[in-house]
Amino acid sequence: MNTIVKKSFASPDEVYHPKETMKLEILNVGEGLKLQRNTAQPGYHGEDCPYDHMLYVVSGKFHVRMPGGDEIEFGPGEVGVIPAGHDLRVTSNEPAVWLEIKH
Repeated sequence: MNTIVKKSFASPDEVYHPKETMKLEILNVGEGLKLQRNTAQPGYHGEDCPYDHMLYVVSGKFHVRMPGGDEIEFGPGEVGVIPAGHDLRVTSNEPAVWLEIKH
């Protein structure tokens, strides 16, 4: 990639609402590279997610549980890698917002 790319979540390339309380905004930043902003409303609960995630939490908090019993909570400023098969529940009274590099 030999060019500078500038994008904004103010006008994402793709927007999805997999559930009423979840919004995914995607920026295509070049040659198969995507940056995704996820916004999950308070009370959101997703089960058995089929995707791996590499993420940075912007705001809010969420709890993750793996099928084997491992559990952890993520909050603002934290980075994480979450394997497929997890359950995720927003635990804050504000929306949980996180960025993902899609890989």
